[in-house]
Amino acid sequence: MSDCKHPNHNEQLLRINKIIGQLNGIKKMIEENRYCPEIITQLKAVSSACQSTEALLLEKHLASCVYEAFHSNNKESQEQKIKELTKLYKK
Repeated sequence: MSDCKHPNHNEQLLRINKIIGQLNGIKKMIEENRYCPEIITQLKAVSSACQSTEALLLEKHLASCVYEAFHSNNKESQEQKIKELTKLYKK
């Protein structure tokens, strides 16, 4: 689906690992029958962390793959990038 040089995503992997840790903590909170607002607070933190990670991934994608496509003379590649992003954000 891509012909670009992918950027390094180590920063996102660190964030994902932190999110996994948060989710494991939430699971434990539920198993311990903790107070619902405490659980919801943690879920909101995970949601925010996921949104931040998504934004960073999008930024890297725009700065690498999309940038490459629009600095080439390949109209097909440019149209593909537009369709990919449009499809992602129609969901």
